[in-house]
Amino acid sequence: MAAKKSPAWAAFPHDAKAFQYAGDALKKAWPKLHAGDCEPFPDAKHAAALLKAAGKLAPKLDAEALATALQDAWRAFHRGDFQQAHEAGAALGPVGASVAVKAVGIHSTYLVEDEDERLRRYEQAGKLAEAAIKALPDEANSHYRHAFALGRYSQGISIAKALKLGIAGKVRTSLDAALALAPKHAEAHTALALYHAEIVGKIGAMIGGLTYGAKASEAEKHIREALKLTPASPIAHVEHGNLLLLLDARRNEDAAAEAYEKAAKCKPLDAMETLDAAWAREQIE
Repeated sequence: MAAKKSPAWAAFPHDAKAFQYAGDALKKAWPKLHAGDCEPFPDAKHAAALLKAAGKLAPKLDAEALATALQDAWRAFHRGDFQQAHEAGAALGPVGASVAVKAVGIHSTYLVEDEDERLRRYEQAGKLAEAAIKALPDEANSHYRHAFALGRYSQGISIAKALKLGIAGKVRTSLDAALALAPKHAEAHTALALYHAEIVGKIGAMIGGLTYGAKASEAEKHIREALKLTPASPIAHVEHGNLLLLLDARRNEDAAAEAYEKAAKCKPLDAMETLDAAWAREQIE
C-alpha cells in the first residue's frame, strides 16, 4: 500500500531565480546566508561529526551521503521549497532537525493562514528540536530551533496560557544554551531580546522582572548585539521594530516604523529574507 502523500504546502510567492545556489555556489554564499544562525556548513567533515555524535539516532548513511542530503535540503530551504526542505530534513532524524525546523517555522510564520494549523506545526517542530537536543546537545542550533519553535507557539496562544505551561522558562533555557555554545548567534540574541520584551510588555516590568528575570534593558542589549552582528539581515530590523512596540507602542511608533523601513530596504539573500522584507514593507505601507 503506497504511503499517504502529505498535502502540498503553499508555494513561495516570489521569484526565486536568484536563490538556487547550485553546486559550489552554496558553500560560497554560506557565511552570509547563515550569518544569523551560525549553522555550520554541512560538508563531509561536519556530517561525520554529526553521525558520530548522534550514534544510534543517526541515519544509515555515510558522511558523504549525509553531506549531500543536508546540502540539498538547505538548497531547497534557501530557494523557498520549504516543504521539500522540511521533509528532507525530518527524514534524517535529529541530524536534519535544524533545516527541518527552520523550514516549517518560516513557512508557517508567513504562508500558513490557519491559526490552528500553525500551532500544530510549531508543536511538531518543537518535538523534533527536543529530539535534536538529546542527540546533538553540543550543536547550538539544536537548542536555538527548540526556542524558536516554542517561542512561535507561545505567540499564538495567550500570554497567561504560555506562562502557565512553563514555556517562557523552556525558551530561556534553550536560548541560554545556544548562546553558551555560539556567542555570536545573532538570531538567538534576537530571540532573547524578544523574550525580555514580550514578558515586560505583556505582564509588566515589576512582575516580569521578579518572576522571569525579564528586563527592558536586556531586551535592548540583545537586539543591539543582533543588529551589530547582522546589520544587513531583514529579520534583525523587523524584530527590533516589534521589540520597540512591545516595550512602548505609543512612544516608539516612529522608531519602529524606521526599523521596518530598514528591513524593507535590505537586499534578500534567500527566500526567508524575501519574506522577512516583504512583511516589513506591509507594515509601513
